Amino acid sequence: MGERSELIVEVVPFGPDQETMNQLRSICENHPSIQPFLRGTRHLMLSFELLNLEDIPGNKTLNHPKSSKPTPPSNFLATYYDYTNNRTVIATGPIHDPGCISASQLDTQPLPSTEEFELAVNIVRDHPELGCLIREKLVRPYRAMPALIDTELPDGRIERTLAVGLLPVKEDSEETTQNNGAPLHQIVGVNMIKRKVILYETGAPPFSTASDQICQPPPDANQPTARRGTLGQTQVRVLQGNTEVWSFLAVRPAASSGIVGSGIELRDVLYRGKKVLSRAHVPILNVRYDNDVCGPYRDWQWQEGRIEAIGTDIAPGFRMCSTPARTILDTGSDTGNFLGVAIYVEGEEIVLVSELEAGWYRYISEWRLHNNGTIRPRFGFSAIANSCTCNPHTHHVYWRFDFDIRTEGNNVIQEINERPSTGTSIFRTLNYEIRRSRDSFHNRQWLISNKSTGEGYTLIPGKNDGSADSFGVGDVWLLRYHSSELDDGQGFTTDLNKARANLNKFLNREYINGQDIVVWYAAHFRHDETSGEDVAHILGPELIPRNW
Repeated sequence: MGERSELIVEVVPFGPDQETMNQLRSICENHPSIQPFLRGTRHLMLSFELLNLEDIPGNKTLNHPKSSKPTPPSNFLATYYDYTNNRTVIATGPIHDPGCISASQLDTQPLPSTEEFELAVNIVRDHPELGCLIREKLVRPYRAMPALIDTELPDGRIERTLAVGLLPVKEDSEETTQNNGAPLHQIVGVNMIKRKVILYETGAPPFSTASDQICQPPPDANQPTARRGTLGQTQVRVLQGNTEVWSFLAVRPAASSGIVGSGIELRDVLYRGKKVLSRAHVPILNVRYDNDVCGPYRDWQWQEGRIEAIGTDIAPGFRMCSTPARTILDTGSDTGNFLGVAIYVEGEEIVLVSELEAGWYRYISEWRLHNNGTIRPRFGFSAIANSCTCNPHTHHVYWRFDFDIRTEGNNVIQEINERPSTGTSIFRTLNYEIRRSRDSFHNRQWLISNKSTGEGYTLIPGKNDGSADSFGVGDVWLLRYHSSELDDGQGFTTDLNKARANLNKFLNREYINGQDIVVWYAAHFRHDETSGEDVAHILGPELIPRNW
């Protein structure tokens, strides 16, 4: 780095501690408002989350003012599944007054927790034929897709059913096989209400495939993952000498916002003391296969997978590393020694990285913040052994950038198009909400700046970020901020229309010139093992300061 001082990273845990979390869970479990729903039932707590005001269910239609500085979570949300009555039960309350709890019943099916998946595997172990295969280690249970299988009753209700994959194991190695006489690869349903195993004639439930063609080794390591709502917020400062280069609040995926989480989340990002972003995260992620041989799937971004990270734990779910952390894309393995967000310095960048699990998918959530002010959001794509991902498919990842350049209002967006004949750039101010496409021919970019000071950030598309299609419905949305638009409100689903990112509903022709501006940016990863092309498995744009 020549004469430059090294980057020094300071990290301080933020928000309630584990003791407070445990007390809140105990109070909630035994509170009179929740007991009428759960007393005498067979039930399981699937998650316990600490929420900010704008993330509280039921408040999505309200617009809450932004805080001028990071604020700790104000409320909690406990989610249970009552197997006796086949229903979801939630309890919410303020952290400062946990006795004031409100409980209610929901019709939605929350995603399984690690504990619930293990319960489902235990039910398979009790099966007279399949249980023997697991005990003799002839098959390996793994988290399959879809995570939840619709098993509809005559009255239209859905009985909660989890998918459990059973992958044959070769005796002399960790590799899978389909030798003559070996058990068949299959994905079974586990009805959690009746505690029964469901077998499918095709070997897999609808929207999935289990065949002798095994894609994407390595096999699922079945290592523990973090429960949704696990503690994990920390205040980060990056110093160079006596100068504060970066300051922001980092949130681990297991504690991230949104109906299905949003990967590593950055909040209240300041570069050299000036505000850049109020929040930056990935609330929407989906995938569609050619000819719909599997899926489509709306995935989730809160379930963490283990990575290799050598260093010191500095806050719950955060580890400061002496060397770059390694994910499945680096090691080719589904194993690791750390669950959460690894932080390290690489050259003049501070890097935050975590690995996410969604069934057999493995996703990489990464942020790179350079000493020169450049922010590089990154998202990577991988998987463990299954029979779907070797079929051509396209992933679509959607970042949400809530820009507050210097101030939360008074921001303006200009679209920049290059004139190929002369090489000059044309700046066009955008006055109303609009959806735009990438245009590499005109080197299209977007400048978000403060209308008074002229300071800003240019959003430059990544060269490998792909193109929109009928399922990945767009590239860029330029919107006015509303706290009720943190995501599109859709949870995990295999329904084609619902699985699409429904961001167009936010396009209401609202005036955005001089307002509080939000930019949604999509990247599209085409994965086709038959093409023979060596394609980058990590995508993302660049945010570069201007007039800073």
